[in-house]
Parts: sequence; C-alpha cells; structure tokens
Amino acid sequence: MKINHIAIAVNDVEESARIYKEALGASSVQFETVESEGVKIAIIPLENCRIELMQPTGDSSPIKKFLDKRGPGLHHIALETPDIDGEVKRMRGCGVQFLGDVRPGSAGTRVTFVHPKSLHGVLAELCSTSS
Repeated sequence: MKINHIAIAVNDVEESARIYKEALGASSVQFETVESEGVKIAIIPLENCRIELMQPTGDSSPIKKFLDKRGPGLHHIALETPDIDGEVKRMRGCGVQFLGDVRPGSAGTRVTFVHPKSLHGVLAELCSTSS
C-alpha cells in the first residue's frame, strides 16, 4: 500500500483550497462533489500524494458531524491498494473492523473506511482505482 491522500475537514472548501494551493505552491486544484459521502472536495495534487479538503454538503454529512464536534483539521489518511476486496478480506482476518462496505468514492475510486478503534484512533480509508 501507499498513501493516496490526506483528508482535511474544512468549513469553506473554496477558501481553504486557495490558501493550501498558495501555501504549498501547487499548480492546480480540482473540485468534485461526492454525493454518496455528502462532501464537496478540493483535490490538490502534490509530488507524492494529494491533499483532499472536504466540506459537508448538508447536515447529515459525516464531515458536518466531525466539524461540529472537533472543528476543522485532519480527518483521515487514505491508503491505496490495487486489490481493495482482497485487502479488506485480509484485514478482516486480522480483526480489523470497517465502517461500511466498499463503495464508490471520488475520481472513479472504490473506497471503504477502517474503524478508528482498529488503528489506535486513526480513521483510515482504503481506496483502489481497479475494479
């Protein structure tokens, strides 16, 4: 596995993207709405991974609940795997718990989330671009 992106919860994705782009010297930002997760995201590509800024699209968004409880900041790290189904099966065999099934994510990926209790308080996303 490798790090695909680091996700940060924000209140205003456009303003945050402007600040991050300037601060990191990034050349571009791509915006996308992921209806299934209730977020509008800004993707900032870097040399070795991406920063993904996430703004809730409604009150039922998990990101809205996160922001209300903790405020803006680091939300999760995403780990890329070429075989998400095989990796989920392997990890379940090690006792890892997941938050839901594998489902569509941003930019054509398939994703699932590892319960933070399984990784000592860190929320991790597994993502794969293969089917």
